[in-house]
Amino acid sequence: MQVGVAYSEPTQQIWLTIEVPDQATVQEAIERSGILRMFPHIDLGAQKVGVFGKLVKPDAPLRAGDRVEIYRQITCDPQTVPRRDGAGGDEE
Repeated sequence: MQVGVAYSEPTQQIWLTIEVPDQATVQEAIERSGILRMFPHIDLGAQKVGVFGKLVKPDAPLRAGDRVEIYRQITCDPQTVPRRDGAGGDEE
């Protein structure tokens, strides 16, 4: 069956379509995709994974057409991000 494997960094995004056995897991799809060789700094022990935006465990089974996503930690400096006032209005 075919599944997709996606990973994104600020300067590069990749989405691969690969063939996996019918009983493949998220972990197996990631390993078969070769994405770990392309991005050797990916640490599946620390980074979360998901299918179509929902967090799953690496041993979760896949279905044909699933998109496996490898999430990276997002960090930002609170001093550089504009603060939202929650009112939803325009600021002057």
